[in-house]
Amino acid sequence: MAELLLILNIIGTVAFAVSGAMTAIKKEMDLLGVTIVGAITAVGGGIMRDIIIGKIPPDAFTDPSYVLIACISAIVVFTYVYFRASGYEKISGAKFQKIVLLADTVGLAAFSVLGVEVAFNAGDGPRLFLTVFLGTITGVGGGVLRDLLVGDKPYILCKHIYACASIAGALVCALLWDFSGQSVATVIGASTVIIIRLLAIHFEWNLPRIRHHGIS
Repeated sequence: MAELLLILNIIGTVAFAVSGAMTAIKKEMDLLGVTIVGAITAVGGGIMRDIIIGKIPPDAFTDPSYVLIACISAIVVFTYVYFRASGYEKISGAKFQKIVLLADTVGLAAFSVLGVEVAFNAGDGPRLFLTVFLGTITGVGGGVLRDLLVGDKPYILCKHIYACASIAGALVCALLWDFSGQSVATVIGASTVIIIRLLAIHFEWNLPRIRHHGIS
């Protein structure tokens, strides 16, 4: 189980760092800006979670290895784009959006179930609402901070069943935790997030919204 959680942590960190870096590059930020946005996207959700459960200082500051992984990932993305003449064009169109969505989906799945694991280890397992909330905030928190830093409307509030997928995956993982074993619950929970996100992207599922055109 420990090996699975380590793998998920690394995958989620790299995926969210790539997502944050590519978003920052599209906003024409410099190397420092790209690195900061990439790192915050990767560890921001975990920092929020740790503050909620009273873990001060958060893990990101006591064990900076994941911050380092995120920074390296962001710098690699920046370097690739910077030294390739066609690099920016390759990530600024439809391909850019697909890569960001895929990276976001992978990171969301990994961190949603990792948040559940942290909740159980903190003794919050029986409290289902708190456990699911911690899983969700771990999954979506970094993306919210990323969007705010680059001046965009937070993605979770407007498109593709983003937070709902995280909630569903965290809920499935939490419900199965004691019944099917931690590893099975983790895999099924993460798979739930990925399936819902990919279906939402493919079929362009969105929650209902009120549009203002035609309203005086």
